[in-house]
Amino acid sequence: MSAEKVRNVALVGHGGSGKTTLAEALLYVAGATTRRGSVEQGTTILDYEPEEIERGISLGLSTATFAWNDHQINLMDTPGSSDFSGDARAALRAADLALFVVSGVDGVEVQTEQLWKVAGDEGIPRAIVVTKLDRDRSSFERVLDQLRESFGKSIAPIQVPIGSEEGLRGVVRVASERAYEYAEGEKTGKEVDLPTEVEDLVHAAHTSLVETVVETDDEMMEAYFEGKEPTREQIVSTVHHGIVSGDIHPVLVASAEKMIGIDLLAEFIVDYGPNPLERTLPASNGGSDLAPSTDGPTIAYVFKSFSDPFVGRISLFRIYSGAVKADQELEVARGGKVRLHNLFMLQGKEHNDVPDLPTGGIGAVAKVENLRVGDTMRSNGSDVAIDHIAYPRPVAEVSITPRSHHDEEKLSTALHRIEEEDPTIRIDRRADTGETILAGLGDTHLDVTVARIHRKFGVDVDTALPIIPYRETITASAQAEGKHKKQSGGRGQFGVALVKFAPLPRGTGYEYIDSIKGGSIPRQFIPAVDKGIQEALARGILAGYPVIDISAEVYDGKYHTVDSDEMSFRMAGIQAVKAATQDMKPILLEPVMKITVTVPEDHLGDVMGDINSKRGRVLGMEGEGTLRSVVAEVPMAEIQQYAAELRSLTSGRGTFDVEFDHYAEVPHNEAQQVISAARSAED
Repeated sequence: MSAEKVRNVALVGHGGSGKTTLAEALLYVAGATTRRGSVEQGTTILDYEPEEIERGISLGLSTATFAWNDHQINLMDTPGSSDFSGDARAALRAADLALFVVSGVDGVEVQTEQLWKVAGDEGIPRAIVVTKLDRDRSSFERVLDQLRESFGKSIAPIQVPIGSEEGLRGVVRVASERAYEYAEGEKTGKEVDLPTEVEDLVHAAHTSLVETVVETDDEMMEAYFEGKEPTREQIVSTVHHGIVSGDIHPVLVASAEKMIGIDLLAEFIVDYGPNPLERTLPASNGGSDLAPSTDGPTIAYVFKSFSDPFVGRISLFRIYSGAVKADQELEVARGGKVRLHNLFMLQGKEHNDVPDLPTGGIGAVAKVENLRVGDTMRSNGSDVAIDHIAYPRPVAEVSITPRSHHDEEKLSTALHRIEEEDPTIRIDRRADTGETILAGLGDTHLDVTVARIHRKFGVDVDTALPIIPYRETITASAQAEGKHKKQSGGRGQFGVALVKFAPLPRGTGYEYIDSIKGGSIPRQFIPAVDKGIQEALARGILAGYPVIDISAEVYDGKYHTVDSDEMSFRMAGIQAVKAATQDMKPILLEPVMKITVTVPEDHLGDVMGDINSKRGRVLGMEGEGTLRSVVAEVPMAEIQQYAAELRSLTSGRGTFDVEFDHYAEVPHNEAQQVISAARSAED
């Protein structure tokens, strides 16, 4: 298959918009499958993981291929939940066309708007297909108005539906004003006369489309004013180039359930969709204007990795330039070389071996352990390294422990593999709390990850909310004598250190000052005082949390020529901290997070009220399209379960990003509760 006849299409959009059902309909109408898979019945070829079948939603990126009019179309079906948006971004990196699937019932939703921006930033041409128009409460006109409100004047309907809700029966091509109706069970439509019920809508859309086309060319404009409309070939060519440039975003209609418009959608992808030679390479160390070449050096990017219980790790890659052959050896940009044994393409979970892949090809290899998500594979001598995908940061955390001590090593291996395969998962081992933290994009993301750890690695684990990493600090200067004296027969222990403690600006950390003069403490013992002080501060002076932002100045002391040693002065440092505790007026600090919450405008008031109730402070607000983003500072203790709370508050229409910002004093009432709980735990 030549590169010009390849189409790489990512189906993206909000959860529940019908992406997987649409993909299954395309595969069925094209003859790539003999039956239509059902999401509800768990029989789709694209949602094949046990967790997907159980939940009835896509949880990961999956691929399938079909042929149409002598072209090869590589479909990438993506999850619609923000919890799994990392895979949607991975698909956009590999695609040449982002086909946004929008429900005719629910309209434009949060994830659609957010991924629209991601696709734009990635430079991916975009088109829209409105689905579920056979459902109650669906409306093409309402959704079209929402699309224009959200994405501007570039929205151009090139199809309109015939009928509505249960009465949906066909599609009209706007450019030619040809109408097609679909008999029940038929894969393709039959051309009919233009129904009078849609004449006005079709004529208006046709005029708008033609005006958009003729505005791109002076000769066509002049001919249009003389009464000559552009030909179908001119319209197709102009719309095609408008899609590639991002100036036009076509809107199509389809019903996957009734198989209405599916054949026309496949035809649109072939006629209008960009081919792999029409896009520049993603940004790289060599710049973002590198052009693909069929006979140039091979450049490919690994955009997805996952474990298969039978063949091990599978790595999916997209070829941006050159070609790949089975058993070919390629260089990996970060170091080393790989040999691509058993080159294949994926049809859901099925492997179809191929001898080679052209420019634009999407392939896979198994058991190549040196490959990681984000790797650039290239011909020897090439120096191109494609930039990594910008994945969203984790926003939800749980501590994770194996139920059996015998599984500790297996869990460590499992977490390492999971982190390699899913760039939106982060594993953090916190020394101060002794916890292993599993962080992801939401509660569902974490639940599914835990289920996969059990299924793929045979490890049962327990999860809990992580311990809040409180800190302590001081608010007043103090000085104290730390004295350690021990005599129990034979050589004793003796050390005295006089230390001044002072608060430091927030974020400074710990500072040790050596002001000893005249040898009151021998030089070799001064570091031991520092060690003792740090040891005592690490154990806390108020509630057992580390003390930060404090300086300790040792300015005098006493020693014994025989009984003094490092241990004596380490203990003196510890005693100095204990002696000064009350005078230093310690307080409790809590981590404060900077949170950005993105919601539809009609949920804005609820979200802001909720932030205020969580001791939050709103810093600002901005908007784009129908979405509003609220930026606020909120204590970590108040948002440990915010993913579930926001989902409930906004009916699943809100998303958020969170990162640590600073430590701040805990209000007195909350501080007393934390201190009491810490002291009870000690008892």
